[in-house]
Amino acid sequence: MTTAARVWRVFAREVRAARRTRTYLALALVTAVAVFGVAVAGGGPTGGYVPTVIDVLVVVEVLVPAVAFAVGYRALADPISRGELDVLETYPLPAWGYVGGTYAGRAVVLSALVGVPLAALGAYVATTAGPETTVFASHRGIDSPWLYLRFLALTLVYGLVSLSLVLLLSVVAGSRARALVLALAGLLVLTVGGDVAVFAALDGGVVTSGSLGGALAVTPAGAYRGLVFDQVLYVAVPTRSSFVSGWLATGALLCWWVATLVGAAVVATLR
Repeated sequence: MTTAARVWRVFAREVRAARRTRTYLALALVTAVAVFGVAVAGGGPTGGYVPTVIDVLVVVEVLVPAVAFAVGYRALADPISRGELDVLETYPLPAWGYVGGTYAGRAVVLSALVGVPLAALGAYVATTAGPETTVFASHRGIDSPWLYLRFLALTLVYGLVSLSLVLLLSVVAGSRARALVLALAGLLVLTVGGDVAVFAALDGGVVTSGSLGGALAVTPAGAYRGLVFDQVLYVAVPTRSSFVSGWLATGALLCWWVATLVGAAVVATLR
C-alpha cells in the first residue's frame, strides 16, 4: 500500500466519523440560524446578494473561525493523548501523512458546515429579491449572484486557513484540556487579536495611516475582510477604491495556510 493510499484511509476515517457525529448536525443548524437570522433582520435578502453580504460579513468573520475551532481543536490532541502517533512509528505512515489526511477530512466537514448554510442563504436571496434589486443604492451599484459566489469561495478559504491554525494548536497542545484552552486563545487572536495589534501599532506610531491597509492585510481576518471588500463589495460599486492590496491579502492567507500546516506536520513528527 502506498503512502497516498494510507493518507486516503485517514481522510476517509475522518469523514466517516463526522457522518456519525450528531454534534456536527447541530453545529450546521446553529450556523444556518445565525446567518439567516442576521440576514433577514438586516433586510439584505430583499435587497439582493451584495446587501446580504454586507449584513452577514461581520458575523461570518467571527462565526467561521469558531466553527473551524469546534471542528478541529481535538483533531490531533486526542490521538496524541491516546498514543496513536507513537503507534504510527511502527507503521509506514509518516506523521505528516497523518496530519494531512486528518486536515483533509476535517476540511471537508468544515466546508459542508459553512458552505451549505451560506449556499442556502444565496438560494433564498435568489427567490426573495425582486428583479429591481439587480441595481441597488439609487442605481450606483450592480448586483450579481457571481459576487455572492465570490463571497462564498473567499469564506471557505478563510475557514480552511482557520482550520490549519487550529490543527497546529491541537498538535502543540497534545491533550484535550490544553487543546480547549489553546483553541479559545487562538480564536480570540484570530478574530480580534490581529486588528487590536495593528491599531495598537498605529497608536504607537509603528504603523502609519499610509501603511494601515497593508498591516491589516497580513492578518488572516484582515486579509479575508479586505478581499471581500475588494472582490465583492467594491466590484459592485466601481467608484470605490480598494483599501487593501488584493495580492498582499491573497499572499498573506496563502502564507498563513502553508506555514500552519507545515508547522503542524513538523510538531507531530517531533513528538
